[in-house]
Amino acid sequence: MSYVIAQGPCWVCGRPFAFNPLTAPSMLQGDGRKEPVCQDCMKKANLTRKKNGLDPLPIAPDAYSPINEDDLPGDAV
Repeated sequence: MSYVIAQGPCWVCGRPFAFNPLTAPSMLQGDGRKEPVCQDCMKKANLTRKKNGLDPLPIAPDAYSPINEDDLPGDAV
């Protein structure tokens, strides 16, 4: 059994980080690409949202963890 974790720059701060390619929070771009957002930036965004009376954006429990390669869609490998 193998595991997969993606790595790339955060869309907000630009720092490299590791993330689950299926569940990490992301920003949808006009061309359809999803750009990942790191855990620190999501925490900051949710603190700001809370201060402004908004609900926090959801963060999946496994958003920054490896995923079993068998759980990836067939075209992702």
